[in-house]
Amino acid sequence: MSNPLSDFLRDYLTVGIFGSLGFILVGLLLFIAWLLRPDRRQEQKYIAYESGVDPVGSMWSQSQVRYYIFALLFVMFDVEAVFIFPWATQLEAFGLFGLIEMFVFIFVLLLGLIYAWRKGVLKWA
Repeated sequence: MSNPLSDFLRDYLTVGIFGSLGFILVGLLLFIAWLLRPDRRQEQKYIAYESGVDPVGSMWSQSQVRYYIFALLFVMFDVEAVFIFPWATQLEAFGLFGLIEMFVFIFVLLLGLIYAWRKGVLKWA
């Protein structure tokens, strides 16, 4: 008869062995790639590159806060879609209560969109 604790620890040992083998394999492949890759130093590799335009002036530039707010609004409404999709697939299981709750959820998000619109956050200039 086998000891249940021993079986439990054997399962963890198996996971540990495969995890270690995975790390060793990745490290070995990265080391082989480091040995085989060409290493030619060129000054052009080390300059900043953006959209094919050579960098001019200092690297520091100030950006406007409205772009960050615009991005946060996008993330907020993107997350809304993540919450609506499972609800839509199970609408029949939730019934009328689920439908009313989702309308309340969408209404609150609509209020947030109207508030952002009135504050001028959605203007991209």
